[in-house]
Amino acid sequence: MREEALPEEEVMRILEEMRSKDLSYGRFFSTMCTLPHPIAVRAHQMFLETNLGDPGLFPGVAEIEARTVRMLGELLGCPDAVGYISTGGTESNIQAIRAARNEAGIKDANIVVPASAHFSFDKIGDLLCLEVRKAELDESLRVDLESVRRLVDERTVALVGIAGTTEFGQVDPIGDLAALALQRKIHLHVDAAFGGFVLPFLDGEWAWDFRVKGVSSITIDPHKMGLATIPAGGLLFRGQDCMSALETETYYLTKARQASLTGTRSGAAAAATYAVMMHLGQKGFRETVGYCMELTRHLVTGAKQIGIEPFVEPVMNVVTLKVPDPAGVREELMRRDWHVSMTREPHRALRLILMRHMTHENVDLFLRDLGDICTKSG
Repeated sequence: MREEALPEEEVMRILEEMRSKDLSYGRFFSTMCTLPHPIAVRAHQMFLETNLGDPGLFPGVAEIEARTVRMLGELLGCPDAVGYISTGGTESNIQAIRAARNEAGIKDANIVVPASAHFSFDKIGDLLCLEVRKAELDESLRVDLESVRRLVDERTVALVGIAGTTEFGQVDPIGDLAALALQRKIHLHVDAAFGGFVLPFLDGEWAWDFRVKGVSSITIDPHKMGLATIPAGGLLFRGQDCMSALETETYYLTKARQASLTGTRSGAAAAATYAVMMHLGQKGFRETVGYCMELTRHLVTGAKQIGIEPFVEPVMNVVTLKVPDPAGVREELMRRDWHVSMTREPHRALRLILMRHMTHENVDLFLRDLGDICTKSG
């Protein structure tokens, strides 16, 4: 740290220089986050200094969080759900599994997750001293139920299903997992960090949320398809018992007990999420998801026209493409300023997320470059 003060103008000049090094969302196909809605930015700024960790001092933003949780619960099929606004999917997943472990009270416990589960579950195993058992996937890259059955035993404290896998956008058979969870009296957690703001606005019937008896908790991320500011995640439980399993006494704060993982929590994320949900309503989110799905269809159609097939047909706005030498193609695309990613072995493919910041024009430019690269490498 400097001894002498630096003029504000100079500090801002340095910050602007650093900010200019950040990349532009307009060419991002690799991220599940996007530009926040303008009203989210305004709400975030309004509540910058509020602390949800001490709600008695900030009752206004505490009420905003409660209203937001209720709206999320309604969206996920359980208006009476309880929970809080977290920093994102990783924290929400940690807390859901922590609640399941605490409720079960089993030592040397394990959890069963799909092989497609987010890497946050590896962190969970380390943090909570749990064995993470990974079930195989079926031909459609959803978790295989028989593999799950083989891995469950008397020390299993939680099953995990994914509603919108990070790599392929697939939805696990949550209904079947729920039936198994009920039979074995095990907590079922659904990681819908991405799909939570997509599936409710797609055509067709999807059985994956609290409408499925046996689902105990759900992760949903407003800072992804919810268009809120970063960091804004959501953790919801069907009932208070799970939430209570997370509580610790907070002697010197305005509330006697606290269930969140972090102590000090910015109210800005809750305000941003509330603002977007109130402003857009279901109609607005349906239009946003519709736009992203239109881009998805446009990209898949264009890819097929140049001889590139999807690895699996997209369920949501996540596309994986079969290309020769995915690592090499990705490297060349990055050289051309397209920011893409790949899926893991053994299902290696080019991975693309069609978010609200993407345009038809950039999809066409991307397809032109992709076709050129694949022709030269083919």
